Amino acid sequence: MQIGKHEISRDSRAFIIAELSANHNGSLETAIETVRAAKRAGADAIKLQTYTADTITIDSRKEDFIIKGTIWEGRNLHDLYSEAYTPWEWHERLMEVAKEEGLECFSSPFDPTAVEFLEGLNVPAYKVACFEITDIPLIELIASKGKPVIISTGIA
Repeated sequence: MQIGKHEISRDSRAFIIAELSANHNGSLETAIETVRAAKRAGADAIKLQTYTADTITIDSRKEDFIIKGTIWEGRNLHDLYSEAYTPWEWHERLMEVAKEEGLECFSSPFDPTAVEFLEGLNVPAYKVACFEITDIPLIELIASKGKPVIISTGIA
């Protein structure tokens, strides 16, 4: 498998992917510095997550949507994802910074609109998050783009 300029095989060295996730704390400047720090730390790639609160959950206060037993105790999932997501308008800038740093930049899309958005940015690969491992239509859509796909089995 090839992701950008990196050959990924049994015989190649490890391909190190740094995860941006919500580590930007809502700041584009922090996100940019995190990309640069990933390079300094030896990463080969930076991975984003592409979703919005509205594309990943509903804004509900019903019990199934209230977080329990974590630092987000009592908040609903929509509030959490609204705070944690990487704004889509940041993606292009983060990809530019990654390129300047010599990093590959790709993402985990969580719905079809995210896949189409990422296609517009010409990502070199996709990663399917473990929570999406049973979303066969999403995986089929991602696979239809003809790019390398990494599927996380995490806690699936």
